Amino acid sequence: MDDLKRMALFAEIARAGSLSAAARHLRISTSAVSQQLRILEESFGVILVRRSNRKLSLTDAGARFATHCREMVEVAERAREQLSLARDTPAGELRISLPLGLARYVAPALEPLLARHASLKLRLEADDGLVDLIDERIDLALRAGRMEDSSWVAQPLCHVHLGLCAAPGYLKKAGRPRTLEDLPEHAWLAVVADGRSLVFDLQGPSGTSRTVRVTPRVSSNNQLTLHQMCAAGLGITRCILADVEDELRQGRLEVLLPEWRLSPVQLWAVTPRRSGQPAKVRHAIDAIRTYLRQQPGVSA
Repeated sequence: MDDLKRMALFAEIARAGSLSAAARHLRISTSAVSQQLRILEESFGVILVRRSNRKLSLTDAGARFATHCREMVEVAERAREQLSLARDTPAGELRISLPLGLARYVAPALEPLLARHASLKLRLEADDGLVDLIDERIDLALRAGRMEDSSWVAQPLCHVHLGLCAAPGYLKKAGRPRTLEDLPEHAWLAVVADGRSLVFDLQGPSGTSRTVRVTPRVSSNNQLTLHQMCAAGLGITRCILADVEDELRQGRLEVLLPEWRLSPVQLWAVTPRRSGQPAKVRHAIDAIRTYLRQQPGVSA
């Protein structure tokens, strides 16, 4: 490993805050990271980090050096992206952050793109929590709902349609809600913060709009988990209809109060703000948008 590669490794150590975290991100052993750091310090004759049993901190020289190392990595990444832009061919690693529930759509959406471009690699970071696109070196994030952070570039992908769903077993036990006033009396499964109520708007057949507030019996940060609990008969949840198409067709879930419609949710393709998007990102956004709009329960 030459000094330039060790400088890139040191930039990752500084970003991650520990040798073990840097090792996980680089997918090498902690001992290998420690060895390369030691070689780098010996090569320049400067101590870059202070080590202790509990934490790692940069020396003054290490902090200044880390800044230059990060700049070197950023320049190298921009140079590589410019080559890709110049060729206008998707290449390199495409890192996508997305909610767990969307992972099932991205693989088939990008399969033709991956088949056409052998030099394109894909890494999916599926997590219902939000990640920092810059810190995690994310090229493209898929997000739902309102986009209020102007530091990112957000392109609309599609609208997904929702329904209030429950399993026949739950309805047999708890009764079927016949009106909106019945809804708060039921067991709800929802993605909300601890102790928060779930509030949502519904549009009726005559164009009337109503707001409903319910208290979840089960809350989670993972919508897929709630879908599974709903299918198991534990309560009512809001479902993306495309996600539960099979369960609805097979009668394992039912849509409640179909005359009342939930507002559709906008899906976005979110990217860091750049002067030009790499070909791999542009092509991926186009492929995902086209595929999603072909799914049932999805519209432009």
